[in-house]
Amino acid sequence: MLVGMCFLTAQQFIMKGVFIMLVRNCAGGVVFCGEKVFLLKNEKGEWVLPKGIMRNGDLSNEVAVRRVKEEAGISAEIVSTAGRTNYEFFSVTRQKPVCNKITWYIMKSPSESYKIVEEDKFVDGGFFSLDEAIRLITYSQDKSLLNLSYQKYREMA
Repeated sequence: MLVGMCFLTAQQFIMKGVFIMLVRNCAGGVVFCGEKVFLLKNEKGEWVLPKGIMRNGDLSNEVAVRRVKEEAGISAEIVSTAGRTNYEFFSVTRQKPVCNKITWYIMKSPSESYKIVEEDKFVDGGFFSLDEAIRLITYSQDKSLLNLSYQKYREMA
């Protein structure tokens, strides 16, 4: 599954600027505990799923597990792949467009306990019912990813 598109590669230029797009490979987790899913609220007030950038030969599954642990203090295990999403934004600090390509994994947590570890990046979090999570999630492609992941998760149960 691919939701969203990155229209330019790192070698392409954006017209009327001489900006080269930074393309970053990332990985994240759609973490379930029973019938609930974990979400984080970032410093901008956006409800998102835990994820992080892959660096220097990292494997996507390892990054997903590590970022869930680092961002939320959750020791979750991967039960399946979930799909991929892409999104673009303009980084004011880098002064260039960025495309994040994210590989997602369906993960299972043994409990609903969590601890927001990166308090400078995240202000809240928690496990929510599917309906509540869909209502809270900021981005439509994350809502689609959650719906598809939940269906797959339930089929495996």
